[in-house]
Amino acid sequence: MLLRGVLLAMQALQLASALDLPAGSCAFEENTCGFDSAFAFQPWILNEEGHYIYVDTSFAKQGEKAVLLSSDLQAEEWSCLRLVYQITTSPGSSDTSRLNLYVRFEDESFDRLLWSAKEPSDSWLIASLDLQNSSKIFKILIEGVLGQGNTASIALFEIKVTTGYCIECDFEENHLCGFVNHWNPNVNWFVGGGNIRNSPSILPQDHTFKSELGHYMYVDSVYVKHFQEVAQLISPMTTAPMSGCLSFYYQLQQGNDNSFSLYTRDGAGLYEEIWKMDQPGNAAWNLAEVEFSAPYPMEVIFEVAFNGPKGGYVALDDISFSPVHCQNQTKLPFSAVEASCNFEEDLCNFYQDKEGPGWTRVKVKPNMYRTGDHTSGIGYYLLANTKFTSQPGYIGRLYGPSLPGNLQYCLCFYYAIYGFLKMSDTLAVYIFEENHVVQEKIWSVLESPRGVWMQAEITFKKPMPSKVVFMSLCKSFWDCGLVALDDITIELGSCSSPERLPPAPGECTFEQDECAFTQERRDRSSWYRRRGETPTSYTGPKGDHTTGVGYYMYIEASHMVYGQKAQLLSWPLRGVARKQCLTFFYHMYGAGTGLLSVYLKREGESEESLLWRRRGEQSISWLRGLIEYSCERQHQVIFEAIRGPSVRSDIAIDDVKFQAGPCTEMEDLTQQSSGYSEDLNEIEF
Repeated sequence: MLLRGVLLAMQALQLASALDLPAGSCAFEENTCGFDSAFAFQPWILNEEGHYIYVDTSFAKQGEKAVLLSSDLQAEEWSCLRLVYQITTSPGSSDTSRLNLYVRFEDESFDRLLWSAKEPSDSWLIASLDLQNSSKIFKILIEGVLGQGNTASIALFEIKVTTGYCIECDFEENHLCGFVNHWNPNVNWFVGGGNIRNSPSILPQDHTFKSELGHYMYVDSVYVKHFQEVAQLISPMTTAPMSGCLSFYYQLQQGNDNSFSLYTRDGAGLYEEIWKMDQPGNAAWNLAEVEFSAPYPMEVIFEVAFNGPKGGYVALDDISFSPVHCQNQTKLPFSAVEASCNFEEDLCNFYQDKEGPGWTRVKVKPNMYRTGDHTSGIGYYLLANTKFTSQPGYIGRLYGPSLPGNLQYCLCFYYAIYGFLKMSDTLAVYIFEENHVVQEKIWSVLESPRGVWMQAEITFKKPMPSKVVFMSLCKSFWDCGLVALDDITIELGSCSSPERLPPAPGECTFEQDECAFTQERRDRSSWYRRRGETPTSYTGPKGDHTTGVGYYMYIEASHMVYGQKAQLLSWPLRGVARKQCLTFFYHMYGAGTGLLSVYLKREGESEESLLWRRRGEQSISWLRGLIEYSCERQHQVIFEAIRGPSVRSDIAIDDVKFQAGPCTEMEDLTQQSSGYSEDLNEIEF
């Protein structure tokens, strides 16, 4: 099924001989180099003539998987994994095959998806994936899922793991480190050096070897036909956060009319110029050093623009990256930790006007009348216009830390509104530009469910250093209420970027579906996925925990009888020797609330082990559950809800997360509630 022409190309493309490939690498010439097919799935087939392994629909059905697993690996230094692959599909088929690459750490019960592709092609493609340095032992897991049609196939030609960053390149290998030229009819980046003599210009020797044996990239103006012809050389997309100094060597003919620039481009297509050649430099190779920060997936683009056919050439070689700042650079990197706060300990780096405290840090014991904080349901949050400050015309301002200019930020926070006849502008967010003493409103409340923690996300960018300011306004004595604020985070990048990192593996918010959770039966007494309030009054949540308007899982007590139970089973989790931490949020509000339990079911055992349990009404808030457990064999975690004595017995869960290692916090068992204590509506200041 695979094109024979691809084989010829791959013979010239082999990155190294099978004898000296680094650990975790394979050219599939004679064997699979320690990579093994998982027995529970379809096998990967080694081509008889070598050069690749494959899986296709000649021996496997649509939707079947083939899983390839490496031996134990360790990346104590930052490494780059390059995968050469091809996906082919049947003509007219809408269901294409998919290739997924996971990292499996020895101390985690789930696999981390690092990369996925489903684009069919007529020839091989290259994926470049950054592996962050870690002392943990891990395996690489490659999963091929076959699509529809008789000619669907997936092939792997080469896997190579090398020390260094994927955006680094000396252009000595035929694969060019995954860099690609954006094709232009007239001007393009070409490989120079070696035996290549396809340019009428007199080109230099390379910088790496300083001889005719080495290679570099160049773009020549000799074929330019229009004003401002542009050639772009595009790096692989980064797949892990990095920040430091990007350096490269360049050479160009002096006095020629050309422009050489360096840009970054994120997944949303947003360009930002980070370097431009001001002085032509000398005729030899010139070193350029650029501050480079990629907190989210990003490409680097080397762009040359010519104004005519006499613009000469520009050559590029030896791109490298260091995680330390460039010389003469003292700019402190942006810290998302310092710009965020959950108010559990204090105000972090936030502060208020000197005129007096408008925002008060408070906590509420679990109760049936007032919502607790968003972080855990029993912690601290900020409350504006409390009984000590309530007054007509009251304004409370909360200032965030200073943010460096000319960067794009995503501000996320949770708020809840109580009272207020008219809700508009009761809470607003301003940007305060320090150098110009200018405030600009970038967000305000329009309408919101009362007493529900709502998520807000705002993307902004300012050229000068600035601060985020939260402002609460009480317009008149007759229209005054309370505004709550919690869990503020500020990160680099756009809130809506398609390349923003996906939810961590082992995490489920139920926003898209039920993830990999299953139920043995589905009927009126099952767990339901729902958004908004539940149908029965005085029981169940008003909104989900994730955003306030999203989805959660719950049991509808009016569909069940007293004592009837519903079970929600996790996907099979791999057994590990070390401790694991399970966190989730639960909602148990209603006078007739029954029982919520969490069980551990080990493979091969019929009995389930009880890990956690709550009985009866707990709070009108979402409360956080923390469970620390260990299991060395494959297992499942089961959430079991049992209906109480009345229809006011809806039980809900949300934001389930499995994490490797022990829990960093332990649940405060003294906060358990039966829901009827007289002092449970008390606010602590």
